[in-house]
Amino acid sequence: MAGSVLRPQPLTKAAFARFGDVIEIDGAEERLINQGTTRRFHDLAAVAVAKDGGHPLISIFRGSAFALPITIAMFERHPLGSQAFFPLNGRSWLVVVATDDGGRPGEPTAFLATGCQGVNYAPGVWHHPLLALHESSDFLVVDRGGGGINLEEVTLDQPVIVEGYSIGPKIGIDFR
Repeated sequence: MAGSVLRPQPLTKAAFARFGDVIEIDGAEERLINQGTTRRFHDLAAVAVAKDGGHPLISIFRGSAFALPITIAMFERHPLGSQAFFPLNGRSWLVVVATDDGGRPGEPTAFLATGCQGVNYAPGVWHHPLLALHESSDFLVVDRGGGGINLEEVTLDQPVIVEGYSIGPKIGIDFR
């Protein structure tokens, strides 16, 4: 992978589909439950954790804020299960993924997620670890527990730089 500069694009279901799921209520199947007092936004992501006897884990990750521009020097992937992140503080955050190129990260893509969007990385998808922006942020994480090696990390031969936007603390997005 040659060194490059990435400008993030807005996170959409269509643009992210080859990497996994965007978790958001816009366009989701909605069901009224609990005698009509609760709206359930149903089946938002394909959670895959059962391979080789795995089980689901629910955690909260607290991500430190990254300063711009951000240098991406490594990617990781989880071959035995999916991994989902959903922001709990309503702040925008950065998602950086890469295609697979013979077992190593290939072409990178950066997405800017709103504070109301999460992602579910499909098993085996190369991604950068959590990238909170603006300030430290909490994320609900659903991933796989159990035996087997479910983490591969690769240091890039040439880092990738993500730049070209500024954000406000919650929603202000200015693509340049």
